[in-house]
Amino acid sequence: MAGNSSRRGAVRKSGKGNPTAGSGGRVRRGLEGKGPTPRAKDRPNHKAYKAKQRADKQGEPRSRRTRTSGDSEWVAGRNAVVEALRARLPVTAVYVAEGAERDGRLREVFASAADLGVSLLEVSRAELDRLTGGAVHQGLAARVPAYEYAHADDLLDRAAEMGEQPLVVALDSVTDPRNLGAVVRSAAGFGAHGVVVPERRAAGMTASAWKTSAGAAARIPVAQTVNLVRQLKAYQEAGCMVAGLDADGEVSLPDLDLVTGPLVLVVGSEGKGLSRLVSETCDVRVSIPMVSSLESLNAGVAASVALYEIARARA
Repeated sequence: MAGNSSRRGAVRKSGKGNPTAGSGGRVRRGLEGKGPTPRAKDRPNHKAYKAKQRADKQGEPRSRRTRTSGDSEWVAGRNAVVEALRARLPVTAVYVAEGAERDGRLREVFASAADLGVSLLEVSRAELDRLTGGAVHQGLAARVPAYEYAHADDLLDRAAEMGEQPLVVALDSVTDPRNLGAVVRSAAGFGAHGVVVPERRAAGMTASAWKTSAGAAARIPVAQTVNLVRQLKAYQEAGCMVAGLDADGEVSLPDLDLVTGPLVLVVGSEGKGLSRLVSETCDVRVSIPMVSSLESLNAGVAASVALYEIARARA
């Protein structure tokens, strides 16, 4: 019958008035490309876009020569938080569990936080467990921001700006953050212009390293490099002599010449010392004279002794 929409082949209209038959054109249009994907900094919902907007508002150029150590870290436990505040770590907030017992350490933390302008936040014990990853926090924890590493080339620029001959300390696979913190502290105390650490298989600037440095990490830059051997060669091309500390070194530290010129001091790992490739890259291997048959010194102690001798020779 004419006008009977139920007959075979008839076109049924949807509620919006669009026929379901003959949809090939719509499908083809849906499959058409939409052009190249915009860069992250150009996509409004991406964090890179938001970071660019913040930087533009502040009028500050975005740095290409720094990288962070990742997420913020936590210092958990009453003694640890007290020591962190005493060492002037860049604590952003102190968290206290509800109902935490008030003792002398907690009162000291409250007073220090007030003096330093650090936020105090009270949270449930379950929430503090979650934030600290189940650490033994004793009802108290502090949050430390991610460390911003310098670029290894910037350390030479820093020396030039200060009108001094470069002195850089490079660590070869030092895995104990306390040793790293001790080296950073000695480097700051004896006039070095920065410390370089490998990005992998080495200690980074964790809360433990910050604490051991006794605040020196805020006064001297620490740089990360993807390939330590390549970076040492770059320093050599820039005119620096690379000297590696080695118990079997061919030159004794007091006899080392050219310490008043551009120098990179390389300190090996706690157990194995310098790796083979790093040792082969060094211009000279230097030993620290000792009166006993002690096999080697702790990496932090060895760096301190060497930096003192270099500072004395330069003075």
